[in-house]
Amino acid sequence: MRNEKITPLYERLSRDDELQGESNSISNQKQMLEDFARRNGLPNPTHFTDDGISGTRFDRPGFLAMMEEVEAGRVEAIVIKDMSRLGRDYLKVGQVMEVLRQRGVRLIAINDGVDSLKGDDDFTPFRNIMNEFYARDTSRKIRSVFKSKGMSGKHLTGTVIYGYLWDEKRKHWLVDEEAAEVVR
Repeated sequence: MRNEKITPLYERLSRDDELQGESNSISNQKQMLEDFARRNGLPNPTHFTDDGISGTRFDRPGFLAMMEEVEAGRVEAIVIKDMSRLGRDYLKVGQVMEVLRQRGVRLIAINDGVDSLKGDDDFTPFRNIMNEFYARDTSRKIRSVFKSKGMSGKHLTGTVIYGYLWDEKRKHWLVDEEAAEVVR
């Protein structure tokens, strides 16, 4: 087993982030992080990825695997696209950053201009607060849309559920009387 340290390249994309389009895609994040690691001579770039998992959760498999490497002392630096990829809970992100400091792990957030080695993280707590606000705001908006649709009798799913049929002509659901008997 080699004792060389690695450079985790951490990518995360939640379902909400998918709405932002291709610029946040996992493949784009991977390419950006690989290019950065290569240009800056960072050792042993290794991908850790969480696809489709919210940044408000910290039980993400890729994140946990990366943090295990940190705890084991095998990490030189962590490279992320921006601070929101690390997480959207400012207190927990702050705790993670403290663990990284204690372990001597450099954190680089490319698009935010953060590099803990250079002391470029003075505004990071404020970014983290805004990232958490974004997650809460998005959640609040989605709940509002669902509530509004539900109150107006509109369906909340794109898939026609059992007991209904899709009326292509009038663009709405109809009760499927045969299936409705089973449901009733």
